[in-house]
Amino acid sequence: MSSRRLRARLPHLLLLAAIGLLTSAGAAQAAPVPPDPGCQKGEFCLWSVNAYGGEIERFDLRTANPGECIPLPTGFAGSSFANLLSRDVTVYQSEECSTEGDFTTYPGGGTYVPDAPFVVRGIQIWE
Repeated sequence: MSSRRLRARLPHLLLLAAIGLLTSAGAAQAAPVPPDPGCQKGEFCLWSVNAYGGEIERFDLRTANPGECIPLPTGFAGSSFANLLSRDVTVYQSEECSTEGDFTTYPGGGTYVPDAPFVVRGIQIWE
């Protein structure tokens, strides 16, 4: 492409680039915000139904000792959860926190999981 043709098309190219940037910035701002499922800062909360529905169980450092396995109450199984503790929490498929079943660790500070990868029956808060 000659220099003259490039100069003639430059305003159009700049306009298209600006529109592209504005469009992508608008899409980024429209991204969903984490839900407010009612869990407070400093808590780890589990719900019995996906998308933060049903019964709720709350844990914090006043009621749970870090490093210990915490089985969920009999008859309660977690399907969604939020980690608003400042510590990592491992969720377990087993109420004994056994690594024989599924388990995954989630970082603290604002991790929301609306659809757990397995039924949660035990948790462990880390130091």
